[in-house]
Amino acid sequence: MQTDPFISDTGSLRLQWETRNEATPGTGIFRVTVHSDVSGRSLVLAIDARGVGRDTAYVTEDPRSFFLSVESANLDWTLAAEEGVAATIGRDQR
Repeated sequence: MQTDPFISDTGSLRLQWETRNEATPGTGIFRVTVHSDVSGRSLVLAIDARGVGRDTAYVTEDPRSFFLSVESANLDWTLAAEEGVAATIGRDQR
């Protein structure tokens, strides 16, 4: 499946994922590839997992419009993509 395109102003993405309910142990696959929405080309294989699990993947690319392609077999999954934002914490002014 493919996600709808989305714009990243920073190019920094955090991908939080979880897989569960593996049909037969050892047969579940979950792969997420980040693509440029402009050219359609694949930019990076962000997640390549087998079986049940959860993790967070970080991707840094040039700012642009992206879409994600997801390949999965023999398991259920969830995926959230969030954009990283640069911030600075100031000193306490007490």
